[in-house]
Amino acid sequence: MRRSGTPSWPASTQRRQITLAGGATLGYDYLILATGVAAAYHGVPGAADHSLGLYTRHDAIVLRDRIMTSLERLSLAGQRGEAAMTVIGGGATGVELAGSVADLRNIALATAYPEIDRDRVHVALIEQAPALLGPFHPALRDYTRRQLIKRGVDVRLGTAISEITPSQVVLADGSVLASDITVWAAGVGAPDAVGRWGLPQGRGGRILTGPDLRVKGHDRIFAIGDIALIEDQPLPQLAQPALQMGKHAAGQIRRLEAGQPTVPFRYRDKGTMATIGYRSAVVELPRRVRIHGTIAWLAWLALHLITLLGGRNRITALVNMSWRYLTWRRGGGLIVGDGMTGLTPPDGPAGPAVPGHAGTDPGRRLETG
Repeated sequence: MRRSGTPSWPASTQRRQITLAGGATLGYDYLILATGVAAAYHGVPGAADHSLGLYTRHDAIVLRDRIMTSLERLSLAGQRGEAAMTVIGGGATGVELAGSVADLRNIALATAYPEIDRDRVHVALIEQAPALLGPFHPALRDYTRRQLIKRGVDVRLGTAISEITPSQVVLADGSVLASDITVWAAGVGAPDAVGRWGLPQGRGGRILTGPDLRVKGHDRIFAIGDIALIEDQPLPQLAQPALQMGKHAAGQIRRLEAGQPTVPFRYRDKGTMATIGYRSAVVELPRRVRIHGTIAWLAWLALHLITLLGGRNRITALVNMSWRYLTWRRGGGLIVGDGMTGLTPPDGPAGPAVPGHAGTDPGRRLETG
């Protein structure tokens, strides 16, 4: 049975019942918590109010609409004004976003908005650590930095943030970056609601589990994915660990029902990859296999194609992606929706979205990809 809703708290573990946010209750024999995480702002003033996240589909739609609205306003300003976007965090999410926006500016902008000089659109990536993509080999990190700089991204390493305002990012050294759109990709933590569930929490508010993924002190509650913190086994917060943890938790429930003891979870590292932009990615596989460039980018595309459900979806995606690959340099293409929703008012801050606010001219001639 599938039931939508966010748990308000695992109300009574003795009665094996949870209460959903809407007030409904749901009984369980075994409970698997896989709620994911939310942005962790690390106490930076203004970060929660004036930056956007990229952790849900809604986040992605709001960010897309903010970018399109910013370009629309710039096109109506004639030769005046500039647009600036700042990405905070140099992990895979930050690198992929900065590279994608840079490609939009360098390739697609000339077709969709020929009146906008691309030099008026600025993209910055700020990372507090001394390198991008911390989990990768140093050679791949350096390649990533060079590729982003080649695309015109202002990459700032070893740089801390002291404050974020609606139109600026204030750095720890006192310097200020103009920023019309600020995206926070600098770490995650447990949602605030997790603290009300009465379960043990560790670093970042994540739920502490034993080696078999059962929550500490609870025999029938499992936690998997980003929300789980396994004792003595820190894992990367990526899709592969979450998928493997899900299969393991299901297997442990079968073992418990059969009267068998549980077994510890063991993560099988299948490699890590990140895309930087058009025809550029980095891939690190077990046994010190490292590749970058076009081959790595094609491998990244192939992996995402294989993971699609259904042969028809794979064929459709393959045809669409092949066509986009062949024609991208001649026009790119901007993906827009039927209406611009989830935007702030024109003079409002970047943070709290206003559902239903229309920010662009619906008659604008744009490709839909």
